[in-house]
Amino acid sequence: MARAFLFVLDSFGIGGAADAAQFGDVGSDTFGHIAAACAGGRGDRDGLRAGPLHLPNMTALGLGRAARLATGLEFETGARLRDGAFHGTAQEISSGKDTPSGHWEIAGVPVTFDWGYFPQTVPAFPASLTEAIIRDGKVSGILGDCHASGIEIIERFGEEHVLTGKPICYTSVDSVLQIAAHEEHFGLERLYDLCRTVRRLVDPLNIGRVIARPFVGESKDTFERTPNRKDYATPPPEATLLDRLTERGSKVIAIGKIGDIFAHRGISEVRKGVGNMAMLDKALGAMDDAGDGDLVFANFVDFDTEFGHRRDVAGYAAALEAFDRRIPEALSRLKPGDLLILTADHGNDPTWRGTDHTRERIPVIGIAPGLTGGDIGLRPTFADIGETVAQHLGLPRARHGTSFLETIATHA
Repeated sequence: MARAFLFVLDSFGIGGAADAAQFGDVGSDTFGHIAAACAGGRGDRDGLRAGPLHLPNMTALGLGRAARLATGLEFETGARLRDGAFHGTAQEISSGKDTPSGHWEIAGVPVTFDWGYFPQTVPAFPASLTEAIIRDGKVSGILGDCHASGIEIIERFGEEHVLTGKPICYTSVDSVLQIAAHEEHFGLERLYDLCRTVRRLVDPLNIGRVIARPFVGESKDTFERTPNRKDYATPPPEATLLDRLTERGSKVIAIGKIGDIFAHRGISEVRKGVGNMAMLDKALGAMDDAGDGDLVFANFVDFDTEFGHRRDVAGYAAALEAFDRRIPEALSRLKPGDLLILTADHGNDPTWRGTDHTRERIPVIGIAPGLTGGDIGLRPTFADIGETVAQHLGLPRARHGTSFLETIATHA
């Protein structure tokens, strides 16, 4: 039995990126700063959590040792590791710190080109694009037209949107155009249709994603986003690990937004849930269903959207601890020949300025029952993860990345 399970804790960076200065992120460290805040009492919140950050299961897989490799952080590095556990860190070589770039590189395809971005001006979108959205999208106008976070801009423009029917269009430092609209007053399918139209319009600008952001509620105090988000992404420029597996006849079960990130290419099945815990339930079910040669690829987005972007240290810490408590459920499903990797796609330091992603190294920790595990060191590209999974599942070597399987594969 050779199966692989790849769990991405969205935005759980561990600092130390060699090129952080190019992104204005020198010193950012999602894990390290959360741990420091919790140790100092700044991660406490009544009724939610208190005290030092407690991640015994990820620590037993080598999280503390991975952080020491990335930044020198000492986080319970003396704790005993599980048999077969491995640990290391990886540096991104893709040109951005966005979600598609991180995931594509993990799947063996680094993004070596530059995405298109919208300037931090008001308006943010070229007049010609705005005119085309109004004309081709058959709307009376747009609201927003700026850089913003999702919750804030819905609170700011939501009531006007309900009154006028104008969609809320905004962007960020990522290569993205997001459209928020009310599920009932505007219509969910109408929002999806509009996003498909805008996807076509921004293709010449090389924008990575158009994202539908539906919400409900009747006032700024009651507006909330729904789980019916949908990403319309540019497809990867070459075959990813997912393509190679499905072309061979293996099954790729995508959990959460993985399908959207890869433009639903190389995906056998998509399973979604609302929130990290529901997503983990879906991932555990997929582990039960996976057969020989299959991959379960999961994204746990709450770390990023609910806590990183909102700069919520206590919320992020509590989410990590909740996830950590359930890791034994995944470990109990592993069989000899399986490979489980926990990693991230970028950082989103909740103590950092602004609300955007941070350029960081990522943890690469996991376990392979029956193998020795060990220290896989600093990997020069996220693509080493994809190449390791590829080798483990019996695929021939691809263009990017170097497998670390031999480092951990000496039989105990």
